[in-house]
Formats: sequence, C-alpha cells, structure tokens
Amino acid sequence: MASRLKGPGLAGELAAEFAGTLILILFGVGVVAQVAAAGIGDHDSIAWAWGLGVTLGVYVAARASGAHLNPAVTVALAVFKGFSWRKVAPYALAQTLGAFVAALLVRWNYTEVLNAADPGLTIKTQGVFSTLPGNGTLPVGEWGAFRDQVIGTAILLFVILALTDMANTPPAANLGPVVIGLLVVAIGMAWGTNAGYAINPARDFGPRLASFLTGYEGAFRDQTGYLYFWIPIVGPIIGGIAGAGLYQTLIGRFLPSETPSEEMSVEANRG
Repeated sequence: MASRLKGPGLAGELAAEFAGTLILILFGVGVVAQVAAAGIGDHDSIAWAWGLGVTLGVYVAARASGAHLNPAVTVALAVFKGFSWRKVAPYALAQTLGAFVAALLVRWNYTEVLNAADPGLTIKTQGVFSTLPGNGTLPVGEWGAFRDQVIGTAILLFVILALTDMANTPPAANLGPVVIGLLVVAIGMAWGTNAGYAINPARDFGPRLASFLTGYEGAFRDQTGYLYFWIPIVGPIIGGIAGAGLYQTLIGRFLPSETPSEEMSVEANRG
C-alpha cells in the first residue's frame, strides 16, 4: 500500500510536465502550421485544436505533476497556493523543453509545406511557431500586445483557480481538463487578435527557439524588427499572478476552508 501511494518524485513530475506540454504543442503548433502553410482550416480550427491540446496534455500529466504545462500557472500557484518555490524553475524548464521538442517535430513534419509557402522562412510563417503583435498584420504595437498578454493570462488563471478549487464547485467526474480546454478555446476566440493569445511563456519561447535554430533568423523579433520575444514571457507571468490574486481576493477567501484530502485532490488535478 505504501509503495502505491508513493509520489512520482521530482523526476517523475518533470517528465510529466515535459510530456504534457509536448502533447499540447504538437496539437497547437501543428494546427497553425496546417492553417498558415497549407490553407487547411481557419481561426476556429486553431482555437479548437489549442483547447483540445490543453485538455489532452492535462490528462497526460495531471496525476503525476498537476499538469501546469505553463510557467505562468506554476508561478501563480507558488505565490498563492503553496506550490514549492524550489520546483518552479525545474517545472518551467521541463515545460519549455517539451514545447521546444514538439515544435521541432512540427517543423520537421511540415518542412515541405512551410518551404513551399514561404521559401525564405520569413515573418509570413513565423507565426506558426511564435506569437506576434497584431498577429503580424494588424495595427497593434508591442505595448498593446503586452497589455493583451497580461489580461488574457489573468483570465486564464482566475478561471483555472475557480475550476480547481475544491471549496468552490469544480467540474465533477474528472472533467476538469475538458473544461480547462474549453477555457482556452474561449480565450482564443475572444482574445486572439492583439497578440495571438500565447498566455504561456513555454508555449511561445520553446517553439520560437526551435524555429530560430531551424532557419527563421528573425524569430526573436516582430514585424517591425523589435526584439519582441520577452513580451510573451513577462506579460503572462504578471497576468497569471494578477488573475490568481484577483480570484483569491474576490472568491477564494470567502469560501469554506478545504480539508486535507481536498487539498490533495486540488494538487492532483491542477491544470
């Protein structure tokens, strides 16, 4: 019995974060490659595939690590939910590495299509792997994109905490990952214009690095030449803390205290 209850240890948690984020990015970056390079699908298919990627990634990793799959989630949980600070950097590294490897697989698989659509590997298809202000074409500047990332990630964390708080009314029958995936679909449909709804530093930086190493020389810059890569990192971290803090201030502190068993359940099902 004791061996069955033993946790996976940090190595197991990091493997789960790597694998869950890899699954997320295989679907997310893969669908953008299909739409942008092959013309198959549209914005709605992108939003739905990202949401389904989140759902499947959470199901993969939830039992072992809590399935954060996002450094903004990890930091927010450390600030407000007692997640160990010593695990924050390893979790973020595992998430980013999972996103990086997944993006390399997408880049490899779509080599012919990407080269045909954009032989110079320019800004035209850079958005397959990383986000841009105004999605590369609309009149949104860097600071507008920063604002957007703060707000979008605040929404994400506010609702994630509501969905995983056992003192609230979380989804039953292990449907939490499905509802969290629907949350990402909704953010994509409502908040995808200004900055491509990265809302996840690992989701943006890992694929951005992968694209840079495979021929996209301008991957760290936006369409104006600005060194843009830091915005989808810093904006989501700030937004995640803000959203989690708002949840705790407006909702969490007014709910009944959790029992020890419920706290364990929250940790097992965090997305």
